[in-house]
Amino acid sequence: MTVDLTRRNFIIAASATLGAFTLGFRLAPATAQTTSPDEINAWLTISPDETVLIRITRAEMGQGSMTGLAQMLAEELDCDWAKVKTDFVLPGASQARADVYGDFQTGGSGSIRELQQTMRQAGATARDMLISAAAAAWKVNKGECAASNGVVSHRGSGRSTSFGRLAKAASGFEPATAVELKDPKHWRLIGKSIPRLEALEKVTAKVTFGIDVSLPGMLHAAVRMAPNAGGSVQSFEAAAISSRPGVRQVFQVDARTIAVIADGWWQAETAIADLPVIWDESPSANVSSASIALMLSEGLETDDPFTGMTTGNVTEGLGAAVKTISAEYAFPYQAHAPLEPINATAVWTPERCEIWASTQDAGAMLDVIVDASGLPASRCEVHRTFLGGGFGRRLYSEFAHLAVLIAKARPGVPVKMIWSRQEDMTHDLYHPTTRAKLVGGLDKDGNLLAFHIRVAGQSIRAVHAPRRLQGNGDPHMLNGLNQNSFNYSIPNLLVDLAMRNPPIMPGAWRGVHVNQNVFYVESFIDELALAAGRDPLEFRRPLLRRNPKLLAVLEAAAERIGWSNPQPNRHHGIAGAFATESYVAAAAEVSIVNGALKIHRMVCAIDCGIAVNPGLISRQLEGGLAFGLSAALFGECTVDKGAIQETNFDGYAIVRMNDMPPIETIVMPSGGFWGGVGEPPVVVAAPALFNAVSSALGRRIRSLPLKNHKLVGGA
Repeated sequence: MTVDLTRRNFIIAASATLGAFTLGFRLAPATAQTTSPDEINAWLTISPDETVLIRITRAEMGQGSMTGLAQMLAEELDCDWAKVKTDFVLPGASQARADVYGDFQTGGSGSIRELQQTMRQAGATARDMLISAAAAAWKVNKGECAASNGVVSHRGSGRSTSFGRLAKAASGFEPATAVELKDPKHWRLIGKSIPRLEALEKVTAKVTFGIDVSLPGMLHAAVRMAPNAGGSVQSFEAAAISSRPGVRQVFQVDARTIAVIADGWWQAETAIADLPVIWDESPSANVSSASIALMLSEGLETDDPFTGMTTGNVTEGLGAAVKTISAEYAFPYQAHAPLEPINATAVWTPERCEIWASTQDAGAMLDVIVDASGLPASRCEVHRTFLGGGFGRRLYSEFAHLAVLIAKARPGVPVKMIWSRQEDMTHDLYHPTTRAKLVGGLDKDGNLLAFHIRVAGQSIRAVHAPRRLQGNGDPHMLNGLNQNSFNYSIPNLLVDLAMRNPPIMPGAWRGVHVNQNVFYVESFIDELALAAGRDPLEFRRPLLRRNPKLLAVLEAAAERIGWSNPQPNRHHGIAGAFATESYVAAAAEVSIVNGALKIHRMVCAIDCGIAVNPGLISRQLEGGLAFGLSAALFGECTVDKGAIQETNFDGYAIVRMNDMPPIETIVMPSGGFWGGVGEPPVVVAAPALFNAVSSALGRRIRSLPLKNHKLVGGA
């Protein structure tokens, strides 16, 4: 990727992009910044050569949403799929058009479910305009014309013409205020396992990730940040490395960060590795994994919790129970660990600031660089690239702020900042650590009469959105345990929370709080089933009498894993959840021989309502289980003197080929709703595996990861 940064070439490139006719439905009126007089809005363009360019606002980080979003628009447009291409929308261009594109955030498995109406409406409105243009040219009734596969035809005369020939004329028609979307029974693209649009370019190394960006005259920057939470730079000796070959500048960027700018990144990185630095570690010098665990344990016993959900009277229900069972569970800090480490390339002048980066929220990143650059948004832009892994980490843009501050030290010169793996691992925004105490009461028939769930742990919102807290609690921490997502019907139920916030920086991590909450509940439900002398699946059935869709995916996963007929010395575990508006279940089959764990198979079943692309969904389930198994088997970040101790994949492992079991997926859309797909399999991976392992061991394991329990992961 090579870019000429002159203003003249920037304008020429923008005009060339808009040279084709742009179609879509009017989300906002055209503005003075619109560079094409034919533009209705910027959702799609149709060129004379019949190419349909669909613009995408959400990030593509391997989940396939670029293809799914284009699929939905193309379905309603009725274009030739072989002619479809995509392009990333830039947030600065959106702001110049009165925020016509809306939200750029890619998280919460929301790309398809949040934009399905927008993309389908855009395609349907464009199709209607093309048909109107053809009918007017032929002087026939619009109702006599139809569009299919990029062609508009007239039933009476047999005449036809292509979208590319109609596009310019169609621009003169006012978009309809309302158009009828297709009946699902007429879909020809939605529901089909169409290959990903960018797959060939990825396997042939033709796509650009943030770390691939190369600009003329570019310099490179490496950074070192205070290793412990809240730490800062006390002093450093720049002269010790300033004269090294290629080193251009050694300077303090902000209170906690030092940067080296050099001709090449390795020159910068090796120089800064040898820089003598004294850090002020005092703010969190006494913070450790042990002190954090003590803080959370105290929270489990607090007399002043935040009440999340309550049904009936738990105190009376537990008092009436014939048998009471209690247990405590723990969930550690976990890193995102994307294979593409944090990076950004920025260029700053007193007149303009631009940045090239892998981001899950280009709109938020634009706000960040406006703040860092000291320039208005109209003079800033974020150039989006593909992501080499996101998992929630790239929802945050603090690294972009840092990249701009570094670029300001070399006005007019592009500077690419790359964090080393060590910086990436030790300055992540971690999956927050929590603990839970669960108490269940059974009646004389072994039915669950009362259930109390107390969670103690760290709030993401306390750091990133404190205004969304409610008194002494954060309802977001109880996702998976609230009225909309709790799976089971229990006559007496209490869910409460003790918010405890250590100084380690938390952040959204694929599945966020649902991960630990489902792990706690699904593991403890198995404990209750054992105490009741019941099969875990049979124990769940009456509790799911009002949740037939979840029961259906549980039963599908159980049947496929061979739940009722296990092989000798094989043990099964199952778990289900309602996550990001989808119903999901996983089942695991394991054995333990001479203390070593072998995962033989895993099955994942999902009902996401409408399956836009079943092939993509199946691969999302496979990837999600792999991500969840990494967390279950190995994922743990430990703290000493306020600093994360794991600095690379030797200490923070992810699943490798020998760890990964065969995975079977079941995509079973029931229709009528749009659910997310990327996070649900992660949510059920750990509890399904832990339930199988506990069955095999004959004892319960209540904390992640399994590596701490002297079990060796392997397939």
